[in-house]
Amino acid sequence: MKLSEVGNILKAEVLSGQDRMDTTVILGGGGADTMDDILSAVAKGSVLLTGVVTEQVIQTAKIADVGAIVFVRGKRPNPRVLDLAEAFNMPVLRTTYSMFVACGRLYMNGLRGLDGSW
Repeated sequence: MKLSEVGNILKAEVLSGQDRMDTTVILGGGGADTMDDILSAVAKGSVLLTGVVTEQVIQTAKIADVGAIVFVRGKRPNPRVLDLAEAFNMPVLRTTYSMFVACGRLYMNGLRGLDGSW
């Protein structure tokens, strides 16, 4: 699924990486709010849905090699977080949906989780 499709499904605002929306392919998804969960819940090429809007999330997502981050519940990161995302070429989106609803919408549209149910 292209990242642009993820954005459309979540009615998301693109905060970083507008130029990568049609070229980034998302292979799966996971939602997490702790760094340990992020490392275990997401994988290369996946989308991370989270309510944590800190630089640590960007750094952890980079380590996990995720394809994009979606901040849920309408949360908006500060400019330093977005600057770091840009430095890492990490697309960042924002949706007003809760994590539960956002994950459900993606699942209903064919994106699978990273629990072996591909």
